[in-house]
Amino acid sequence: MTKQLLKGNVAIAEAAVRYGLQAYFGYPITPQTELLEYLSKRMPELGRVFVQAESELGAVNMVYGAACTGARVMSSSSSPGVSLMLEGLSYIAGTELPAVFVDVMRGGPGLGNIAPSQQDYNQIVHGGGHGDYYPIVLAPANIQEAIDYIGLAFTLAEKYRSLAILLIDGCLGQMMEPAELPEMQPVRTVYPAWAARGAAGREPIIHTSIYLNPLDQEKTNLRILSRWREVQAKEIRFRGYYLDDAKYAIIAFGTAGRVALSAVRAARNAGIKVGMFRPITLAPFPAQAIRELSERLEGILVVEMNSGQMLEDVLANTHNRAAVEFYGRPGGNIPLADDILTEIKRIAQGKSTLNGHPRDRWVDRMLAANPGA
Repeated sequence: MTKQLLKGNVAIAEAAVRYGLQAYFGYPITPQTELLEYLSKRMPELGRVFVQAESELGAVNMVYGAACTGARVMSSSSSPGVSLMLEGLSYIAGTELPAVFVDVMRGGPGLGNIAPSQQDYNQIVHGGGHGDYYPIVLAPANIQEAIDYIGLAFTLAEKYRSLAILLIDGCLGQMMEPAELPEMQPVRTVYPAWAARGAAGREPIIHTSIYLNPLDQEKTNLRILSRWREVQAKEIRFRGYYLDDAKYAIIAFGTAGRVALSAVRAARNAGIKVGMFRPITLAPFPAQAIRELSERLEGILVVEMNSGQMLEDVLANTHNRAAVEFYGRPGGNIPLADDILTEIKRIAQGKSTLNGHPRDRWVDRMLAANPGA
């Protein structure tokens, strides 16, 4: 394989094709539209299914129907579009079907703007739709990882009959960088026993997410949670950088993690023993690894392109073992490495505390720097 200069959305789309995508259903919304646009040409020329639905609601329910057949199916959208899909995502989860979604996040809440953000963390990582279910959520930090993880998303979705979601921001969707695409894989011809592909010669297979008897619903919920427990035991992924001798660490995912790593390297050059912890699976969250890390650190800085959503999951697993601070840029802004470096230096100078909530302290600093807000 050779590296090509690839745009994020296009790279994900072509990678999905090469990993055997059989059907795509979607609706255009910036900053993910190029993904749909690329597949609108690529899928038909390969004899595969592409439908631009009349809305996000239509698209997600087309995914639902196609997933019942055992086909490798996918959709993509961006923040407010994903909000419209949540009911359908909950139906897919409740029916225990594998499906892959890509969320290219933008600024919000509301219609917000088309700038890159990480403001869908709570919506995606903590289930989004109603009911007791957890999606598998993968957060790449560069285009090569996005290519690799879309293949992993299909594998995990099918292994656990689960939703698998690739969570990126508009920066990764729109940027271009060298990356390698996988070899073309054959489209599947053998389907799982549960796939509804015609009832000739056998009893019908019924896929549903409605269980009018509460005891039947409870059994379904427990079955879903049992598989989730297996996901938690086997599928947690993260990356660590410079953590062996670190006194402080940044925890960040996706683009924020990529920028933060530049700040970590600059701090290292300045003699500050800081490391970096980047969750790759946001769900299941690498809780145990963060608990163990917090036991030997003096301070942690959580960096996000929002106002502190992953922060709550970090706090739930540090239990005041290390002082936790937060630096975020909501609304479609990308944190700068120099600003993160300033925060690292502030923590290293002992200007961190266990008093109060890290978000409140961050808001106070941001308001002081932006008196017109």
